[in-house]
This record gives sequence, C-alpha cells and structure tokens, in this order.
Amino acid sequence: METQTRTGGTDAVALGLGSVLVGSLPAALMTDHAPDRYTVEAVFTRRPERDEIKEILGSETKARLAGAGYPTVEVTVSDRRLEIANTNLEELRDGLGSVLADRLAQISAAVRARQDEAAIHFRDAASGEQARAASVAALAESVTFHASGDAGPAPRSEAQRQDGRGHSER
Repeated sequence: METQTRTGGTDAVALGLGSVLVGSLPAALMTDHAPDRYTVEAVFTRRPERDEIKEILGSETKARLAGAGYPTVEVTVSDRRLEIANTNLEELRDGLGSVLADRLAQISAAVRARQDEAAIHFRDAASGEQARAASVAALAESVTFHASGDAGPAPRSEAQRQDGRGHSER
C-alpha cells in the first residue's frame, strides 16, 4: 500500500512540501464520522535548517496564515514533517497549500540570502586577515640585525623609522 501521495514538485534547494503523509490522516475520512478539521502531516522536500524552523514557527507565519483567511491553522515542525493542525485536505487543496508553499519559499530565500551575506563577510574578513598576516611577515623579514661595526645598511632617519602608525621604533 502506498503511504504517500505526490502533491507537487519543488526546487531541490528551496524548502518546500512534497507530499501528504497519508498514514497520519484520520481513519474515518470520507465517512459519516469524519472530523471536519484535523492535523495533516506534509513531508518537507528536504530537512529544514534551524533558522528555517525558527521562521516557520514564528509570528510572521501565523500572521500570514491569518491574513490569508486561515486564523485557526497552526503549524509545527517534527523532523522532516510539517504538521498542519486545524485544517483538512480540501482546505489544503483549495488554497492553504499554496499559502504554505509561498511562505516556505519566502523563508528559504531569506535564510539563503542571510547565509550568502554571512559567507561573503567571512570570506572578506579572511582575505583581509591573510593580507594583514602577509604584510606582517614581509615587514618582519625586512628586519636585519647588524653589529654597529658591520658595513650594514646606513642608519635610517626618524621618518624612515616610523612604523606607519605614527609611533617611532625606539
């Protein structure tokens, strides 16, 4: 018996929902005893990252759901599943599924943009640190030690002894 049905395809990089976990649905669906509202578990297209989970569970998601006409719907994350409480399959099919997909795509893009920005900042900082370390090494290599009677380089003037920070090398 198949336990999942495909409900749509999504970009492998972006977080999305791929299927409803049929085995988690109430057994009485499509009978006279079926509940009007229940929890539907949907499987993520990939494991959500910690920052994505934080935003999924945040107040902005609740506000978006309420603004779209779903004020009683609540979402929680359980491993690779989004648990959508106080809904039903018809509501998900008729619009709630798109609202959730749009919100997940927005969250995924925002988290990815923050991660990209942090990576650029880290790369720039590392590059700057490498350049600084190379300059320190080059400066250290330029230091020579000659006894005063050696025929080493001529004594430097005060201006030549400045280390670039306004301090003399005394």
